[in-house]
Amino acid sequence: MKKVITYGTFDLLHTGHINILKRAKDLGDYLIVAVSSDEFNALKGKEAYHSFENRKHILEAIRYVDEVIPEHHWEQKVDDVKNHDVDIFVMGDDWEGKFDFLKEHCEVVYLPRTVGISTTKIKEDLLNVNNG
Repeated sequence: MKKVITYGTFDLLHTGHINILKRAKDLGDYLIVAVSSDEFNALKGKEAYHSFENRKHILEAIRYVDEVIPEHHWEQKVDDVKNHDVDIFVMGDDWEGKFDFLKEHCEVVYLPRTVGISTTKIKEDLLNVNNG
């Protein structure tokens, strides 16, 4: 069985999220999604609209996702790959090169992002609607 892992906050779920989850799942048989905990988001200076538990619950309902685990800090990726016997690590291409250090443990794939959609854009659009 080929295992794939990807990471993210996955707040305000949108088509771009679904696309990367489907494409990641298409690379293997079993998809693990590591979701940033609320505490980790705070360390990164990010604030999610949905709590970790809600984001985890939403992701678990998506047919491409086989398992959801928490991401507590940047450094856990090597341990996650080893502990879950991961074959392929997947991230969006906006992270290209940032996780190449994992290549000694698994294949690293950077997938193109869906053009025209992001959580940041959704938040900006909502702000503009409410302030316009």
